[in-house]
Amino acid sequence: MSFRTTSLRGRVAIAAVTALSTTAAAFAGGAPTTLSAAPSQAATHRGMQGLGLGEPTLAQFASTHLNRRSTAIVNQREKLNGGESPIGQSQEQYDNRAYPATDISPAQVATARAAFARHGRGAKGFTAVGPDGGEVPGLVTYTGQPSNVSGRSTALLPLGDCSLRRCLVLVGTAGGGLWRTTDALANSPTWTPVGSGLTSNAIGSLTLAGGVVYAGTGEPNGSSDSEAGTGLFSSTDNGSTFTRISTTTNAGEFAVGRSLDTIVIDRAQPAHWLVGTAVARHGSSAVNGGRFTPPGAAPVGIYETINSGKTWTATHNDPSDTPTGGSANGGDYFRGGVSRIQQDPTDAGTFYASVFDYGLFRKTADTWTNVFASSAGDPAQSLAARTEFIAVPKANKTRIYLGDATTGPEGKAGLWRTDDALAETPLFTLLSSADKKQPGYASYNFCSAQCSYDMPVSSPPGQPDVVFIGGQMQYDEIFSAHPPTNGRAVQRSSDAGLSFTDMTNDTANNGLHPDQHAIAYAGDAVLLASDGGINRLSGGFTDHSADCTSRALAPENLILCRRSLSAIPVANTAINKGLQSLQFQSVSLSSDGKNLLAGAQDNGTWSFDRRGGSSLESVGGDGGQSGFDATDSSIRYHSYYGATHDVNFAGSDPAGWDYISQPLSDSGEAASFYTPLVADPVVGGTLFDGLQHVWRTTDNGGSRATLDKHCNELTGDFSADYTCGDFRPLGGSIGGDLTGPAYGSDKGGSYVVAISRSTTDHGTMWVATRRGRIFVTHNADAVNPTSVAFARVDSAATPERFVSGLSIDPADANHVVASYSGYDAYARTAGTATGHVFDLRSDGAATDVTGDLGDQPVTSVLVDWAHSTTYIGTDFGVLGRGGSSTTWGSVPGLPVVSVYGLTYDAKSRSIYAATHGRGIWAAKL
Repeated sequence: MSFRTTSLRGRVAIAAVTALSTTAAAFAGGAPTTLSAAPSQAATHRGMQGLGLGEPTLAQFASTHLNRRSTAIVNQREKLNGGESPIGQSQEQYDNRAYPATDISPAQVATARAAFARHGRGAKGFTAVGPDGGEVPGLVTYTGQPSNVSGRSTALLPLGDCSLRRCLVLVGTAGGGLWRTTDALANSPTWTPVGSGLTSNAIGSLTLAGGVVYAGTGEPNGSSDSEAGTGLFSSTDNGSTFTRISTTTNAGEFAVGRSLDTIVIDRAQPAHWLVGTAVARHGSSAVNGGRFTPPGAAPVGIYETINSGKTWTATHNDPSDTPTGGSANGGDYFRGGVSRIQQDPTDAGTFYASVFDYGLFRKTADTWTNVFASSAGDPAQSLAARTEFIAVPKANKTRIYLGDATTGPEGKAGLWRTDDALAETPLFTLLSSADKKQPGYASYNFCSAQCSYDMPVSSPPGQPDVVFIGGQMQYDEIFSAHPPTNGRAVQRSSDAGLSFTDMTNDTANNGLHPDQHAIAYAGDAVLLASDGGINRLSGGFTDHSADCTSRALAPENLILCRRSLSAIPVANTAINKGLQSLQFQSVSLSSDGKNLLAGAQDNGTWSFDRRGGSSLESVGGDGGQSGFDATDSSIRYHSYYGATHDVNFAGSDPAGWDYISQPLSDSGEAASFYTPLVADPVVGGTLFDGLQHVWRTTDNGGSRATLDKHCNELTGDFSADYTCGDFRPLGGSIGGDLTGPAYGSDKGGSYVVAISRSTTDHGTMWVATRRGRIFVTHNADAVNPTSVAFARVDSAATPERFVSGLSIDPADANHVVASYSGYDAYARTAGTATGHVFDLRSDGAATDVTGDLGDQPVTSVLVDWAHSTTYIGTDFGVLGRGGSSTTWGSVPGLPVVSVYGLTYDAKSRSIYAATHGRGIWAAKL
C-alpha cells in the first residue's frame, strides 16, 4: 500500500503518559455507546517509525522543519511484513489458502540447531564491538534532549518490593534475551544479561508465581521480525538459570515455532497453568521479505495443564491463518493468536483471554465464551485486529478495561470498560470519542495504525481507577506547526478511563520512544518497555497545561492540549545504559577499516570505530543499510525504511545528512521495508539500490553544495524546483524490471532484495529478487544506465525463495555463493527446488552446497574466498564450514541470537556480525 502524506519523511516522535482527573459529568457529552454487533473495520495501514531530528522545543521544531516536502510516510506496512504491501502489485492474495499438510515437524526443524553444538572452522570466536551505552545526541531526539536507548523490549517483571537500595527487575527483549537489574530505581541501573539455559533470545512473556519465574520464548508482537520461540522455561534463582518445561500435546509441541505471549499460574490450583500462543516467524534478514512461520507449528490458541506441565491440552483454538506454500511469506498473520490471559481478581474460577481478531473470551466451568466480539475472525482484518485488556477488583466486583483495534469510533481503536465482568452478559461501555472537545478523544485511535504491533493496557495494583494505555506515537499531532499534544505514545487516566493525560515528555522535556509494548510498576515508579528499551516515570505528575498557550492552537485543539498536559510526569528517565539489546539490520565498514556504520530497527544508524570505541546514533528512525564511499570514507550513506536514503559529506555529523532518494520515492515501484542499498566497493560516488529495477547514482546523489542547500534534513529548503537525488534505473523500462514478465513467467513479482558488486572490476554485479530470480551484469558501470544488460542465471534447480545474500568470488566474478531464507518444507509442498546455500555460475550451473545444515532459513552469507571458508547467518548464530566439507559448525562467542548481516574485512581478515538483539560483534579469522 502506498500512501503519499504531506509531512516530514522521517522525524521521530517520543511518547509518554500523563494523568488527568476529570469528573464523570465532564464525560457527559453524549450517551455512552455500547458494543455494536457488527463492528466497523479498522484502518489497514501501518504508521512510520519516526526518524529523530531534535530542536530545543517542539514548537520551534514544528515551525522551522515542518512540511518541507511531500513524501511517503506510510509507503510500506510498518512492522507487519517487512515492506510487503497489503494491496498493489506485491500483494499475496489473501484468500489463497489451499495449503496441504506440512511434511516436517517442529522436532525435525529443531534438529537443524544441532550444528550449533559443533565448533566451527576458521574463526577464533566472536567478541562484542558495540555500541556500548546507546547514546543519542539531542539533535537526534525530537525534544532536543540527549537520551540513551536499547533495543525492542517486550516483557517486564519486577521481583518483589522495590526501594532505592534494592529493586529487582527482569526485562525480556525481542531478540537480545533476558536482562536483570537489582537497582531499577537508581539514576543509572546496572544491567546484566541472564537466562542461562534459554534456547532462544526472543522473549515473549514473564510471570512470577510461588517464587518461580516462568519465561515464554517467541516475540508475540505483530511484526515480520517477531522471532518464533523454542519453548516454555522456569527459573528458581530470579532468572539466572532456566530449565525447559515440556509443552507436548497429542499433536506435538505447541510452544515450538510460536510465541508464548502469556502465562498464568492458577492461584487456587498451582498445578493448573494456562499458556497462550501467537504467530511468530524465522528467516528475516538485513533486507526484509523472507520470513516464514516454522512449518508444522501447532495451532495458535490456549493450552492448559493440570499437572504442572506433565501433560497439556488445547482448550481453545479459534480458526487462524494457514501458511501458503507457494507464497512469498506464507501469508499467515495474527488471527487466532492469544495476546493475554488473566485470572479474575475476585473469582479464582474465572479466566479471561484476548484473542487477535476475535475479542475477549471468559472461561467458567471449563468453557470459553466470547463476551466481547471484535472482528469475529474476519480474515480481512487479520493484519490489524487486536484486543488487549486488564481486569481489576473494584467495589467487590471485577472491572475490565479493554482496548480493541477495530471497534472504536469510525472503526478505529477504542477503549471500553465494564464494571461487572462476572455478569452473565457483561455490558461494555465505549469510553472513546472522535470529538476533540470530549475527554474521550484521548483514547480514540490510541494505538493509531499499529495496534497489532503495540497497544498495552495496564492498571497499577490497588488503583482500579487508574489505567494506562499506549501504542504508536501520534505523529500527526507532534509534526504540526501547532501541536495539540506531546505525542500520546503512553497516556494515563485517573478517572477510570474517562479522560487521559499525555506521558510523552516530562518537565525537563525528556521524551519517550515511539512504539510501546509493556507497562509495569516498581514501587511508585512506572516502567515502560518500547522499541527504544526501558523508560521510568517517577516523581509524580504536575500541571504543564500553560505550555499550550504558546502553541497558537485552534479552540478545540487548545481544549485537547490543556487536558493532555494537565498532569505530565515530573521525571521521565531512559534507563538503558548497559542494556545492550539493539537490533541491527546490517553493518558496513569504511575502506580504511577504521569505522563502522550500522542500521538498527527503530533506532537509527549508528557510527562507531571498529574496536568498539565511542559511538553515537548519528541519525534516527528505522535504520537499514549503510555504507561508505569507496575513495573517501568521510562520505557516508544511510537508509531509513523503504527506498529512503541520505548522504553525509561530513562523516557522521548528525546535522550533515542530505536526502537523495526522491527519484526512488517518486517511481512508485515496489520495495522492501529495508532496501538493498549498496555502496560500490571500487567506484567512488556510486550507489546502487533495488526496487523493481536496480537504481544507480554516480555522484553521491548530487553535488554537495546543492544537496546541502536544498535537501539537508535540518536546514534544506526543499525547493519544488529541485529534485533531491539523481538515482536512475538501470536496464531500461522493460529489461530493467527484474521482477517483470520480460524475464519469464516464473518467480516473478515483488522486488530486488540482494545486490553484490565485484571488488575486482568496475562492471560485474549480481542481483537477486524476493522470489528467487538471480541476474548478473558485466556493465553495471555503463555511462548510459539504460544500456546496462542483465542476464538471468537461476533455473528450476534453484529455489523459488527469498535470496538473503550473494558473495562474489574476487578471483572469478562469474562465480557466487547464494543463501536462501525460508523453509524446504514449504518448497516441497509447492513443488519447487529446495536448499539453503548454492554455488552458482553465470552460465546457469547451480550446485546445492547446503550440506548438513538442516531445514532452517539462512539470513546472510559471507565467503572467505582466500581460505575457502563459508560463513552463514541464521536465527541462532553464525555457522562456518571449511573447503568442500558438508558439515557446519558454530563460530563460538556469540550468544544465541539472530544474525541478519555479515560483513568481511579483507585487510584484517575479520568478519562483523549484525545481530538482531545484541549489537555488533566481530571475529578474527
